[in-house]
Amino acid sequence: MPQKTDPDWPRFVRTPEAARLLDLSPRTLEKHRCEGTGPIYRKLGGRVVYSVADLEAWIEAAARHSTSQAAKVRPTPALIPAAGTAR
Repeated sequence: MPQKTDPDWPRFVRTPEAARLLDLSPRTLEKHRCEGTGPIYRKLGGRVVYSVADLEAWIEAAARHSTSQAAKVRPTPALIPAAGTAR
């Protein structure tokens, strides 16, 4: 019997499980999503899902050596000019 999915296929989790993995409340994760400061997410139908790899990448991006070290800024799609447009 063949496997249903490829073992290399990304594992997706919904908001409650993602929040549990990050030790955050689901509401905090929702707030990060609205502000664009949280991990990358996907909308599948009406459901929000996160890949475990994206959660791990968000954690790594938050690593600091001291409190004076600035956060790495990730450009948001809304702030990136479209190709061929002038400012």
